[in-house]
Amino acid sequence: MSKQRKVLVVEDNLDIAALVRLHLEDLDCQVTVASNGTGGLQRAQTGSFDLIVLDLMLPGIDGLELCRKLRAGAVYSPILMLTAKSSNIDRVVGLEMGADDYMSKPFDIHEFLARVKAIFRRAEVFSDTKIAGPQKITRGDLFLDLEKRLVRIASAAIELTSKEFDLLAYFAAHPGRVYTRQQLMDEVWGLGYEGYEHTVNSHINRLRAKIEEGNEDYQYIQTVWGVGYRFNDGL
Repeated sequence: MSKQRKVLVVEDNLDIAALVRLHLEDLDCQVTVASNGTGGLQRAQTGSFDLIVLDLMLPGIDGLELCRKLRAGAVYSPILMLTAKSSNIDRVVGLEMGADDYMSKPFDIHEFLARVKAIFRRAEVFSDTKIAGPQKITRGDLFLDLEKRLVRIASAAIELTSKEFDLLAYFAAHPGRVYTRQQLMDEVWGLGYEGYEHTVNSHINRLRAKIEEGNEDYQYIQTVWGVGYRFNDGL
């Protein structure tokens, strides 16, 4: 029997919150609802959730700022943004803040449930299959503890966002293999993000700034011109 998943819904529209809660409970989820950003932040920081459903337009702290605070505070729960905004720039900003998926209102409840199930599946597959084998990886001076989600370089702790860690862990688990941007979107973010390959570029640039110590001859994540990226297999 699979465990009961815990979901936090941060939504100020009480009708939408009730609808989402009802259908999530049909998936045997334990649902907590917060009606504003401040309450959502407090609950997310004090509870361990398998998913956070987050509205973008919230009283108090808006959804983007809440997402940023959660990722900066090492809250790694998957985040599904649910918002009335639908422009590409909002999607990109949401993804780059650390959201795992994005749906625009009004939404079809069946599609919403399909997205939720896909997030749960990706979380299971990523932890159980994509980084199989040892839960600790050492590549040169780089050390990753996959279970504790810790990164150190030459004993110095490195602070990464959730997606930065996922991206680095995926690279380090497959040294030498070349990935296109779309392949990385599929593997780390999940299927369905065609057209957002520049999100990969942004994450890799920020990741390099944190782990390469200003060295432009990248030691860890190398560019394969005209193709994509690979993790240095010579470490």
